[in-house]
Amino acid sequence: MDRIEAMKIFIAALDEGSLAGASRRTGRSPAAVSRAIAYLEAHVGVPLLHRTTRSSKLSEAGERYAAACRRVLNELEEADRQAAGERSVPRGTLTLTATVFAGVELLRPIVDAFIEEYPTVHVRMHLLERPVNLVDEGIDVALRIANLADSTLVAQSVGEVRRIVVASPRYLATHPRINDIADLAKHSIVTSEHMGVDAWSFPPVEGSTIPRSVSLTPRMVVNSVRAVIASVVEGHGVARLLSYHVASELERDALRVVLAGAQPPPIPVHLVTPYGRLSVPKVRAFVDFALPRLRAAFARQPG
Repeated sequence: MDRIEAMKIFIAALDEGSLAGASRRTGRSPAAVSRAIAYLEAHVGVPLLHRTTRSSKLSEAGERYAAACRRVLNELEEADRQAAGERSVPRGTLTLTATVFAGVELLRPIVDAFIEEYPTVHVRMHLLERPVNLVDEGIDVALRIANLADSTLVAQSVGEVRRIVVASPRYLATHPRINDIADLAKHSIVTSEHMGVDAWSFPPVEGSTIPRSVSLTPRMVVNSVRAVIASVVEGHGVARLLSYHVASELERDALRVVLAGAQPPPIPVHLVTPYGRLSVPKVRAFVDFALPRLRAAFARQPG
C-alpha cells in the first residue's frame, strides 16, 4: 500500500473520529481503512490506535506520528501547488479553530461569506474549549482571544475584549448596590468554568501593586456561555463575561456593566497562523478576507 495514501486515511480517521467516518470521507471500504492503519502500524512497529468496539483513541506514539503525518501532508499539498503553478488560486480544505462562542457568533458569518466568494475552498471548523497546537493538529488559522506566548506562530491583531461584570436592570433594582468587589459576596453569582468558579481577581487599587480577589460561592456553574447569559438576562444573578459575549445585550439594555472601574486590562484578539502557511493561497485569501471584518466587529464591542 502507498504510505502517503495510508497517512491520508489515518488522518481522516482522526478528523472524523472513527474508522467508519474515514471510510465515508475517503470513499474507501471499512476494511480498506483498517488495512491502511494496520499497514502504518506494521511500518512503524508500534500501535497507533487503541481500538474498542465503539471508538478508537490515539496511543502516545500515535499522537506523535499523527503530528508528523499532518506536517508531511501539508508540505506535499504545498509542493503540488507550486509544481502546478497554482499558488495564486485558493483551493482545497481550509481548517479553522476558535472557541465555541467566538466560532459561532463571530467566525461563522465570515466563513459563510468567504465560501460564497471562493467556491473552490472547503472549510472545516473545529470549535473547541481547549488549547490547540496548530501544527500538530493541522490547523491553518485560529482565532485566539488570549495573551499570546512567544512562538513561531504568525499573529495579526483584530482587536481586544474586556472581562466585565454584568447583571440585568431587573436584578439590580431588587438587590443591594454593587459599589466594590467585596459587595459581590452579597449576590447570586452565575459563572462559567472558564471565568472562575472559586474566585474572581481584579486589578490593584491605586497606589498598590497587589491584585485584589473576591471568593465566590456561585449559585450556578455551567460550561455554556449562552446559558450564563440567558440566566443573568432573566434576572437570576451576576456574571463575569467577556465584553463580546454580551455586546448585543448591553446595546439593548438587557444587561448593564457593574464595577466598570475595576476591570482588568483588556485581552488581545488575534488571527493566528503557523509560520509559512500565509504563503498558501487558501490561507492568505481567508486571512485577507477575515481581518477587516473581524476588526470591524471588535471595534463595535463595548469597552
